[in-house]
Amino acid sequence: MGAMRDPIWKNEPDDHDFPAAADYLALVAAPERVSSIVAALHAAPTVLKKAKDVLRAARLPLLPKDNPHVAADLAKVHAGTPLSPVLLVRGELTTGTPAQIADGYHRVCASWYLDENTQIPCRIVTPTA
Repeated sequence: MGAMRDPIWKNEPDDHDFPAAADYLALVAAPERVSSIVAALHAAPTVLKKAKDVLRAARLPLLPKDNPHVAADLAKVHAGTPLSPVLLVRGELTTGTPAQIADGYHRVCASWYLDENTQIPCRIVTPTA
């Protein structure tokens, strides 16, 4: 496949990322909270976070490089196709609640394989009680 390059990122999430985030969040939150979180993700500024820190905060394992979705994102990077920013819901340190990767887990893993210190554009929101 040749040498990998640093990932290229889009400035804005793809339109389909928000419904994908809502589908995931519907498994862990009530519908009214999901609507509120997704609306907040639309409005949140994009910030940069390291791939290794996103995985640690979410307490998720690094998916294998040959996972079909991780491999597809690595192929996009190789082809110079920009990746969409990751959508995150902030965890809570005092309760031990992990962050949630609402959309972009595979992109985070792909970025880690390139360099665990890769700066990933993220939108992060804090859920309201």
